[in-house]
Parts: sequence; C-alpha cells; structure tokens
Amino acid sequence: MDLLSFLGEYSTITLVTLALLAFVAGFLDAVVGGGGLIQLPALLIQLPQTPVATLLGTNKIAALAGTSVAAVSYAKRIRFDYRLLALLSLMAFVSAFLGAKAVTYLDSNALKPLILIILVVMLVYTYVKKDLGHAPTKQLSPTKQAIYGSLLALLVGFYDGFFGPGTGSFFVLGFVLILGFEFIRASAYAKAINVVTNLSALIVFVSAGHFILPLAILMAICNMLGNVSGTRMAFKRGNGFVRIVFLVVVALMITRYAYDIFSW
Repeated sequence: MDLLSFLGEYSTITLVTLALLAFVAGFLDAVVGGGGLIQLPALLIQLPQTPVATLLGTNKIAALAGTSVAAVSYAKRIRFDYRLLALLSLMAFVSAFLGAKAVTYLDSNALKPLILIILVVMLVYTYVKKDLGHAPTKQLSPTKQAIYGSLLALLVGFYDGFFGPGTGSFFVLGFVLILGFEFIRASAYAKAINVVTNLSALIVFVSAGHFILPLAILMAICNMLGNVSGTRMAFKRGNGFVRIVFLVVVALMITRYAYDIFSW
C-alpha cells in the first residue's frame, strides 16, 4: 500500500485518533505497563472491518518499537544484572509461546474471573502498602533471584501469550513483591522482558502477513514518543509517581475484565 492509497483509505480523524492514543499507550507502557489496554481497543474500535489478526500484528509492531525505546532509555540509567535479565527473558519468551499455543486448546474466558480477583487483590494491596516500591526491600542471593524470577517470568510470560493486556504491570508488581525491587527498577526490567515477549508474538503475525505497514509505522512513531516522555517523567517524578500510575492502570484493567465478565 503506497502513501496516497493509505491516506485515501483512512480518514484524518481516524489517523489522528490512533496516533494520539498510541502516544498515550506508549507513555503508560514506559511508566508501568498497560499500554495495550488503550492501543489495541483503539484499533478495534476505529477499524471494525479490519481482520482482528491484522490489527493485532499492527499493534505489536507499534508496541515493540515503543517498548524497545523505553528499554534502551532505562538501560542508560538503571544498572541491569544482564545474566538475570537474559535468564528471565528466555523463560518469558518460551512461556509466552506456550501461552499463545494454549489459546487454541483452552477457553481464555473461563479464566477471566480469576484474573479479575488477582487484579483486585493487587490494587488493594498496593494502595494499602503506601511505601511499597519506594525503595529496595530485599537483598536476595543471585541463586534465589534466578529461581524466583524464573518462576515469575514463566507465569507472567504464559499470561502474555494467553491473554496479554497488562503484562508489564504484572511484571512490575512481581519484581517489587518477589525480588524486592523499587518501582523504577522493576519497570526497567519489565520493559526489557516485554521487548522479548512482543518480538515472539510479532514473528508469528509478520510471517503470516497480518499487519498494515503504513499505519504500524505511524503508530510506532507516536508510541516511541510516548515511551520517551513516559520514561523521562518516571525518572523525574520518582517511585511515588510510578506507584500512582500503577494504581490507575490496574484500576483500568479491573474495569476492562469486569466488563468482559458481567456484560453477557
């Protein structure tokens, strides 16, 4: 599709709306994850006649571009344990692949009530624990970090392949509670691992031709700009700001899943 055909097929309002929401999604993603709660629904609503697989592929291209930018930005300011990061990324990659495969055999809707309960517990616990994630709370040995982190990566990675929305938020809280990271460091690790899980899914969509390249490029640019802004804001405002955004994103996820469950 050339540029003139692309501009002729989609209205200006549609393109501007998708661009703005891609920016907002990128901003949220950079801070604490959850951008998929905005960007994918925007595509589904604005382009209802387009095959879902094509929209998923387009969304993944934009998300991967933005997440990669955020991961690089965090890497410049956060000192990663690259051996731990590589191990967790591998576990998440394999688990996300298995989760995507499981969708064809299991009814994902049957697990949504469980996800909703987990989200409510996450929201209440984070709200009550005012100091959660403001500073490192544990000093685990490298062996324990590898074991606990691998279990977390397997669980959340599977969720990413099976459901998807809010994966970054689950990683962030898991790193805070289980590994004792502060919120900003947890967000940094979540972004880096999200690059891997997004790439895993994108390979499938691109190989099957499920994407709209001009639209993906437009949204990728806006998503990257949002990620850059979100990363800068996270470092400027600190862990307290990240915690507030985390609570907002989890509340949005609860609303989304509650609607899915009770709208029948």
